[in-house]
Amino acid sequence: MEISKREEEYLETMYILHKNKGVIRVKDIAKMMRVKPPSVVDALKKLNEKGLVEYEKYDRILLTDEGREVAERTYSKHLLLTKFFIDILGIPPEIAERDACQFEHYVSEITVKRIREFARFIQEECPYVLKQFIREKLAGNAESE
Repeated sequence: MEISKREEEYLETMYILHKNKGVIRVKDIAKMMRVKPPSVVDALKKLNEKGLVEYEKYDRILLTDEGREVAERTYSKHLLLTKFFIDILGIPPEIAERDACQFEHYVSEITVKRIREFARFIQEECPYVLKQFIREKLAGNAESE
């Protein structure tokens, strides 16, 4: 089944809301994604048809097992990429967060696996080189301001 990047975003948002609040509501999804509630309802209907959420108007919203799996995979990529951008590349957190949000929908599983392996390697085997790299990048950013 084909799942669009936007549908992944909805699933990830619902996963985060459920994790943080224990409940998923249309208004919370709309607020988090900066969309109007009718757009959320349209998306929920499509996701329901695909078997990724359980949704009835005016009833609770639940991720199905398959929907949760997609959401967890997407969220896991997001966390890895954000951490990689901040800790390894020295990207400012707000930029790293925004970039991770974009990358997570396009990066393949093999690339995620290699990023994870590279991050572990560089942090464990070359911590001095990593610190030096970040220090130089931060100094360079300060000079360019």
